[in-house]
Amino acid sequence: MAKSIMQTDKECYVTHSRINLHKHHIFYGTANRKKSEKWGCWVYLTAEYHNMSGHGVHFDKELDLRLKRECQERFEALYGHDTFMMVFNKNYLGDVDG
Repeated sequence: MAKSIMQTDKECYVTHSRINLHKHHIFYGTANRKKSEKWGCWVYLTAEYHNMSGHGVHFDKELDLRLKRECQERFEALYGHDTFMMVFNKNYLGDVDG
């Protein structure tokens, strides 16, 4: 398991709580979950912000996109845009308005 490129402390990425944490793979789905694990594209979230409420990342498209954009920026700072595109095959940093 690769360390997260998004955080160093074991705490919720959103609230900084250290209780009831879930590991969230930022780019999910069968293939992307494995890639997220390999490249460190994951964060800890409380159950509430993961999948146990309507504002959890799996139900809140704005939070989901925010994490994807922040992770892409961090990934590209470490490995470059071309590598991100080769691995995940999608640019989340495009036009902010859609």
